[in-house]
Amino acid sequence: MTDAMTDGQPPLLTGDGRDGMMGPYGSRLLHGWYATGGAADLNEHLGRYGPPPSPRSADAVDRLVRAVEDAGLTGRGGAAFPTGRKLRTVAGGRGTAVVVANGMESEPASRKDEMLLDLAPHLVLDGAALAAAAVGADVAHLCLPRTRQDQARALREAVEERQRRGLDMVPVMVHELPHHYVSSEETSLVRWLNGGDARPLATPPRPFEKGVGRRPTLIDNVETLAHLALIARYGHGWFRSAGRPDAAGTTLVTLSGALRTPGVYEVPMGRPIGEVLDVAGGASEPLGSILLGGFFGSWLPVDQALRVPFAKQDLASLGAGPGAGVFVALPARACGLAEAARVLGYLAAQSARQCGPCRLGLPAVAADFADLAWGSPDPRLRERLEARVGLLAGRGACRHPDGVSRFAATALRVFAHDARHHLSLGPCAAAGHEPVLPVPDTVVPDEREWR
Repeated sequence: MTDAMTDGQPPLLTGDGRDGMMGPYGSRLLHGWYATGGAADLNEHLGRYGPPPSPRSADAVDRLVRAVEDAGLTGRGGAAFPTGRKLRTVAGGRGTAVVVANGMESEPASRKDEMLLDLAPHLVLDGAALAAAAVGADVAHLCLPRTRQDQARALREAVEERQRRGLDMVPVMVHELPHHYVSSEETSLVRWLNGGDARPLATPPRPFEKGVGRRPTLIDNVETLAHLALIARYGHGWFRSAGRPDAAGTTLVTLSGALRTPGVYEVPMGRPIGEVLDVAGGASEPLGSILLGGFFGSWLPVDQALRVPFAKQDLASLGAGPGAGVFVALPARACGLAEAARVLGYLAAQSARQCGPCRLGLPAVAADFADLAWGSPDPRLRERLEARVGLLAGRGACRHPDGVSRFAATALRVFAHDARHHLSLGPCAAAGHEPVLPVPDTVVPDEREWR
């Protein structure tokens, strides 16, 4: 292992050379899968990338953090917070730090983290080890949902093999947590690792101040850590050779809905949404709208969305964001109100039920939306629904009501024509069609299921 890091030197991987990228559609994290068609075990991983850097000196640690800062890497789990800034903040905290790799992926429309952990587990584990070195942590936790027991078993085996080879300076512990929508929130992970329920905590303090064991805690999405592992090897200039100056690198996206070849892909940041959808073969039928960001995301009219670059700065002007890289292409034939109502019913049932907005506000909004989608005409419903949606944001103990508010508000705006039809004439025929969005069964978790 080496203490050094590179920048500007050719990467070990080879590819098509377009825009400084390494494989089909600019794949970096998924390059090995495109090259072999299979998951990489440790020998293949080391043969492809070599051993990970092992920054042991203060200077080497500082070079690692500066490389991440200069690369412009942002979180790939939803918030898009600058990763280098998080590393600096946790490293500067009081006490020995802890690292948590978030692989929960509670978003039903996302499959990217699950696929990454299946195909390139050692990139994620490299990133966790490097993050631990960067913040001075003595342990790393990898959190997965209990629904993926086979994957958890495979990752424990991978961790044990790395330990036998002496690759990691800190132990990595693989955990299986309850699989509820809010259980992937960072304070939910902290609460569970501290022996509590997998439900969000009120803040402050934030995890970077007092997290696991009341120690400074770095929590990063598993994709973010995999990017960090590549930046540590190839440097910030290489990372920035894909994407835009203000939206650097590549990102994993889950493309679904009315597309010819839905699935998980890797694309450069900053590409227009229409080009991102083309990676999945483009639309399989006329589209009406795009859901961007998943169940906490935003609805966008398709004629507006296709030209917008997939970058935080550009999407913010539309009241949207990259989120966890979820794109659902809704066909024009579908009823957006019915799709939204199903999602809102699920989100209301999945709340932590720890505050008024979750216990009362979310079920009320979900019930109103169900009436709008499938109930009898009532001209007063729209006004009541808009008022209730407006009361959700910023009032919860966690961000669950905020996400529901954004999803519901954008649905009311984008499907305004459908709402007028439903309110005056009753539900459209499409409201009873097979849903497009992958909404799980709407079941309220038993109190014991949070542990």
